[in-house]
Amino acid sequence: MKSNFSPFPEIQTERLLLRQTVKNDREDVFFLRSNEEVNKFIRRKRANSLKEAEDFIEKITEGWKNEKNINWSIFHKGNPNMIGSICLWNFSADRKIAEVGYDLKPIFHNQGIMTEALQAILKFGFESLYLFQIEAFTDHRNKSSTELLKRNGFSLNDKRKDEDDLDNIIFELKKQTYFHSEQSSNHSNKI
Repeated sequence: MKSNFSPFPEIQTERLLLRQTVKNDREDVFFLRSNEEVNKFIRRKRANSLKEAEDFIEKITEGWKNEKNINWSIFHKGNPNMIGSICLWNFSADRKIAEVGYDLKPIFHNQGIMTEALQAILKFGFESLYLFQIEAFTDHRNKSSTELLKRNGFSLNDKRKDEDDLDNIIFELKKQTYFHSEQSSNHSNKI
């Protein structure tokens, strides 16, 4: 079966370009991985240098080559400055479940950018990777992330716990729920 990871799946939406993260993105990656506001609810080691940002880009590039993750940089079409990132990673052994992760420069919050990017990644995950479920782990205090997930059809699974970060809550979106909401949305657009 042909890999859906290669060539890198570049995605365009109405306003956005989602493309592979490359070394030239290191300053924006550094910002996203070191900025206090961006990382307020994310438990990860903060980047302290451009070298650490470059190392991260190498790591996700290797992960993509080995089909362990797909990390997209988010851009406004026609603008060379990266504004955020979104990824599918942490795939289950049977390749039916993946986790989505995302971050965005604070100046671009509340503009619908992450909704647009997330909807494109959900479509890719369910229609091109044939995932059964996409999960999102988010800090229970991160109201913006929680609302983003709910608006896009995710449901809180309060029976699961993130043993690595007990502040996280876990949201899930199953394929059949996604396709049902897509069909309902398409039907209401025609009315």
